[in-house]
Amino acid sequence: MVDLECAPGLSVGGMTVTLITGGGSGIGAATARKLLDGGHRVTVTGRGKQRLDQFAAELGTPDLLTLVGDAADWDAVSAAVETAVERFGQLDAVVANAGFATFDTIADGDPEAWRDMVLTNVLGPALLIRAALPALKRTRGRIVLIGSVAGVVYSPGNIYGATKWAVTGLAENTRRMVTDDGVGVTLVNPGATETNFFDADGGPPDRAMMTADHIADAIVWAISQPTGVDVNTLTVRPIPSPL
Repeated sequence: MVDLECAPGLSVGGMTVTLITGGGSGIGAATARKLLDGGHRVTVTGRGKQRLDQFAAELGTPDLLTLVGDAADWDAVSAAVETAVERFGQLDAVVANAGFATFDTIADGDPEAWRDMVLTNVLGPALLIRAALPALKRTRGRIVLIGSVAGVVYSPGNIYGATKWAVTGLAENTRRMVTDDGVGVTLVNPGATETNFFDADGGPPDRAMMTADHIADAIVWAISQPTGVDVNTLTVRPIPSPL
C-alpha cells in the first residue's frame, strides 16, 4: 500500500490534483478512492452521468469533481482539464484510463464498434496529453497511460491489442518529448483484472485475476515517486492463488 502522506512526489501545496478519464468505475474509480483517502483532490470524467453521480454520492467529498464527457472528444477533454484547474488551482497528474475492448478479431468483428474503440483507446490518451500538458509543465507533473498486457504481446487478429500497442508507442514518444520539461510518463500494463471491462464479453474469464485495487496501487506508486524519478513502464500480471 502506498503511503500518500509520505510520498514527496505527491506534494504540491500539501496535496495533489489528479484528473482520471473513465474514472467512475473499475481501475479509475479505485485509483480515485486511494488518492482521496490520502487527502488529495481528484477529477474524474466518464460518459455516464448516472454512474458518476452514484460515485460522487458514495464518496461524498468536495475533493472529488465529476464531469460527464467523452474521452475521445477534444472539446470535452480540454474543458475537463480547464475545469479541474479552475476548481482546484493546479493539475499535478493525469491518468488516461478510459478504454474498452470489442472482444473480436479482424476476421469476425464489427468495424463500426472498432471505430469507437480506436478513438477511445488511442485518440483519447493523446487528447488528454495535449490538453493537460501546459498545466503539467507548471507543476512538473506526471502522465499515466493505462495500456495492457495485450499491448506488449501479440494475439491473433486482436484489434484491441493493436490499440494498446499504439498506447505503448504513445507513452514512449510522449516521454521523449516532455522529459526536459520535468514531466514524468508512466505506462501501466494490467493483466487480467476483475472489473466491468469484461461485461461486454459475458463476464470475467475463469482464470487468475487481479482486483482494480491492485492496479490502482501501481498507478499511485508511480505518480508518488520523488521529483527527479520517472517510472516508465509497469507490467502487472496476476498469479494463481495457492489451493
